[in-house]
Amino acid sequence: MASVRIADPAHAGGEPAQSLPGDDGSTTGPVLSESQSIARSQQEEVHDGIYNIRSHPRIPERISRTTSASEQPDEDPGLRNPDDFKQRQVFKGKMLLWLAYQSVGVIYGDIGTSPLYVFSSTFSSPPSRKDLIGALSIIIWSLFMMVTVKYILMNITHRDPREASLVQMKRYLSGDLERAGQKVRQRLESSRFARGLLKVIGVLAVTMVLADGLLTPAQSVLGAVQGIEVVQPGISKGTVIGITDAILIGLFFIQPLGITKLSFAFSPIVIIWLGFNAAFGIYNLAKYDARVFEAFNPGLAFEFLIRNKTNGWKMLGGILLAFTGVEALFADLGAFSRRAIQISWLCYTFPCLLLAYIGQAAYISVHPEAYVNPFFRSAPPGTLYPALVIAILAAIVASQAIITATFQLLAQVMKLSYFPHIKVIHTSRIFHGQLFIPIANWLLMIGTILIASIYNNTTSLGNAYGVCVMFVTFFDTCMVSLAAMFVWRISPYLVFLPWLTVACLDGAYLSSALTKVPQGAWFTITLAAILAMLFLLWRYGKEQQWFAEAEDRFPTSHFIVSNPNGQVSLSKRYGELPIGHTRGLGIFFDKAGETTPIVFSQFVLKLTALPEVIVFFHLRPVEQPSIAVENRFTVSRLAIPNCYRLVVRFGYNDVIITPNLASVIVDQVRRYLTSRGASVPLDEEGEEKDSVNPDGSTAEGSRDARALLVSEIAKLDAAYSHKVLYIVGKEELKIKSNTARIRKTLLQIFLWIRENTRNKMANLRLPTDKLIEVGFLKEI
Repeated sequence: MASVRIADPAHAGGEPAQSLPGDDGSTTGPVLSESQSIARSQQEEVHDGIYNIRSHPRIPERISRTTSASEQPDEDPGLRNPDDFKQRQVFKGKMLLWLAYQSVGVIYGDIGTSPLYVFSSTFSSPPSRKDLIGALSIIIWSLFMMVTVKYILMNITHRDPREASLVQMKRYLSGDLERAGQKVRQRLESSRFARGLLKVIGVLAVTMVLADGLLTPAQSVLGAVQGIEVVQPGISKGTVIGITDAILIGLFFIQPLGITKLSFAFSPIVIIWLGFNAAFGIYNLAKYDARVFEAFNPGLAFEFLIRNKTNGWKMLGGILLAFTGVEALFADLGAFSRRAIQISWLCYTFPCLLLAYIGQAAYISVHPEAYVNPFFRSAPPGTLYPALVIAILAAIVASQAIITATFQLLAQVMKLSYFPHIKVIHTSRIFHGQLFIPIANWLLMIGTILIASIYNNTTSLGNAYGVCVMFVTFFDTCMVSLAAMFVWRISPYLVFLPWLTVACLDGAYLSSALTKVPQGAWFTITLAAILAMLFLLWRYGKEQQWFAEAEDRFPTSHFIVSNPNGQVSLSKRYGELPIGHTRGLGIFFDKAGETTPIVFSQFVLKLTALPEVIVFFHLRPVEQPSIAVENRFTVSRLAIPNCYRLVVRFGYNDVIITPNLASVIVDQVRRYLTSRGASVPLDEEGEEKDSVNPDGSTAEGSRDARALLVSEIAKLDAAYSHKVLYIVGKEELKIKSNTARIRKTLLQIFLWIRENTRNKMANLRLPTDKLIEVGFLKEI
């Protein structure tokens, strides 16, 4: 007897399954990376995001099955196509420069508008020249260490540019924590606590970026609009807030256009804005105080902290605003390329920001009272109004980085089954990672408007802003260091010193930012914690669902057997009841694409009848705009007579579910059968040759095989002509009666979310008179 192990199949490459009625839209199993094939080995287990072949010790009987090797097996459904994995896009030459140009407008708007409020958030009174130069030194070296070295040169250099977030980093670590040999690594690998900690850190980092995403648009736009108060000192606070809200509404309403189209307008704005800052900086350096270049001496930064002691440490909470937005750079990597981001930062954005801060310091050293609004007060004569206009436009663009990051992060947590599947729209046929998520866009719009109206000034917002950013950058440091040891196999001794250096910087800023918790930072931390609990709850519920479904994952030969006369019955395991046939074609929607669809087994068990011809229909999305028709369909034969599986690979611009779906399916099955019949050798008159075939079979055997194929095609056509039924499953989950109270509460929340987010039958564009919904109950 040959042992066959069955597990919930996952969609290779991390793509979400097609949402079907009765389904919540997520995959039937967790997503595996390219290196983690479904049948990795017989000794793999379930470990926090990695769902492998061997079942959990509590339910080993649910997954392991045994079948006779002599039984006719199902054919390979064709789910291991390497092209289905999300492919890395490599751009060179003009295309690379075009991406770098786009990234300026999308990524650097946030960090690029920081000169509007950094000095005003750092000082509460006119600073002395020593304190000014010390703060400038910290700003310069923070931009160099925290952005240039840590992110531009280190973090994104080793990241997979197809995906970008700490959830993805956690996924890679979860896989590599299973395969190491050194003692230091083995201790961590064997620790369930370490795996759980990776999960929590990855999820918290993502939710903190999302929480800060509510503050970033409000902070940036409000900071720019407040420049009107310099032009019109008597303007009311209500007017400023009204203008801010109107700009935010307009920003979110243009998001459906997509990154590529928006960058046509956004990139020139940010480029001009950064150019304004650089030009203002050069002007102020030349006119006021060029001696501020001494701030490049890092010793002055330490002197500032030593001299001001506790107050200087607290002022780090304002200085960190100079690099807020860097967390979006990490997440937006999925929408651009690594090289494009490095070019745009090193060649343009970084030099412009340095000149901006140095120039403002030169002006403030002569006019200390200008620390309150340094950008507008340091504007050269005759440039105030143009500067106000471009500042407002740049602030609008600044919000784009976090909005894009939100879409990227939500798409990734959905792929990893940490969030219910919601509608995702790809906005570019060229750049596959550029996304738009409608419901996230509108919720983000409502949240930012409320926050701008409630906080109503950048000082109050500054107190709430930045804490989550520093948590994310600290998590980045820790996760990348772990990846260096476990994934890239760098010696822990070589990793420790860089980690310690950067972690000390992160820790200094984070501890300073935490002093703002009572003043408003509690809001973003609370929101991030709520989102994290939601993500972890959904993942926990999905894992329980997968375990419940695992017992119904088996080959068709385990379920239905046929005798030489072609009569079918249930297998001995299910009572050996005879199965009748109904005329017509039955198309069963298949979430998994392997083994027996649960909807099919439930249909047969309830009715003990089969359609005359059966097709298991599986949709397999891939990260491409479109799949050529000749490469789109894969048909395989199953052990049940007149039963086939059709796997449809489709891109995000392809439309598969149409009213004439049945005719497309029948045509593909007919092509499959015809191609099999074409392999039978024929003579010049179209008859089978009376010879021995290459496989050793005789012409008589070939004649019988061809007759069988002709009969199968005839049955297919007759079934299609008589009746077509689309059979969709509706899985209801029930909590076991002996469940502990806490687990029961968590699962009740999960089931409520699942019920209100999964797709309905009415969403299918199929003839309603041909749709059947088969309901079934599973206990979790």
